[in-house]
Amino acid sequence: MQRAQRKLKHIRFALETGFGPGSTHFEDIRFIHNCLPEINPADIVLSADLFGKMLKAPFLIDAITGGTDAVTEINRKLADVASRTGIAMAVGSQYGTVKSGLGRNSYTVVRENNPDGIIFANVSALATPQQAQDAVNMVEADALEIHLNPAQELVMPEGDRCFRGFLDNMLLIRDKVDVPVIVKETGCGIAQEAYKLLADHGFTFFDCAGSGGTNFPVIEAKRAVADLDEMAFWGNPTAWSLLDAAATLDNEYFLIASGGIDNAAKAAKALAMGADMVGMSGVILKLLSEQDSDAAATFIKKMQTELREYMLLLGCQNIKELRKTPLLFSGQTMDFILCRGYDAAVLSKKRR
Repeated sequence: MQRAQRKLKHIRFALETGFGPGSTHFEDIRFIHNCLPEINPADIVLSADLFGKMLKAPFLIDAITGGTDAVTEINRKLADVASRTGIAMAVGSQYGTVKSGLGRNSYTVVRENNPDGIIFANVSALATPQQAQDAVNMVEADALEIHLNPAQELVMPEGDRCFRGFLDNMLLIRDKVDVPVIVKETGCGIAQEAYKLLADHGFTFFDCAGSGGTNFPVIEAKRAVADLDEMAFWGNPTAWSLLDAAATLDNEYFLIASGGIDNAAKAAKALAMGADMVGMSGVILKLLSEQDSDAAATFIKKMQTELREYMLLLGCQNIKELRKTPLLFSGQTMDFILCRGYDAAVLSKKRR
């Protein structure tokens, strides 16, 4: 009952708090208009092959919920939306369920309602390899997300306080499960130093989940009826986490951009900055809560249409070309570039 109440409060407070209070800093990034695009809209390609399956667009309904029967209907609707729009989906953390055995239906319903789609399982870095494989089997997953959430854990009254040994355990999981492993943050972003460390240890899939979107420290503070002060602004903004990735990773790596992305303009910027896929969660949950799955599906299809329009205006036929379109950096993001020792002129012309 306690875990079920926690899951429901996460959803409630996620809807109440929305994004922020920090910024993604996508507002510091502008495209350079191409007045002579010289392409046919019919030639623009959004579809992509991932894990042997075809996506209609490089979008992901990122991890939202699961683990209690009370949220089974939400996951059923999310799976239906992903199936109807031809995009990928990640389930919420399965760690509690693989430990207790409770709430399995809230996850298995996803594969039942999206039998042919791309689905990511999701566990904590504390999971054993067997628990991780159980999570994969539960949803017949195409990949496994291992989520990292130290800031959230510190604010949770019942959260973990010691994070020693996580990397070694993640390596054990990666070497034992039978699907690719995605390293995922949960709203505080991945920095250059962590990308490099993880890449040096053989990890090749990342979900940056930067700050500026759903804020789990804020959500946990509301659940605990506590004040956060400056901790509410903790984390690496999504745009900055993408710049760190662009300066660290090459095209051998697969990068998901998530954290505060709720329109096609941000999605286009994220893809141009080097992401292979864009994840969304808060905006989808809000549409399901306030309207229905039809509204969520319509929103995603509209995102696909508008992304094509941005690519037409930039003269880009595919995502690889989008990464080479010029970008203009300003504000705090330019400060970030300079402080990190990056060459703004180089990043402006090509990412990854």
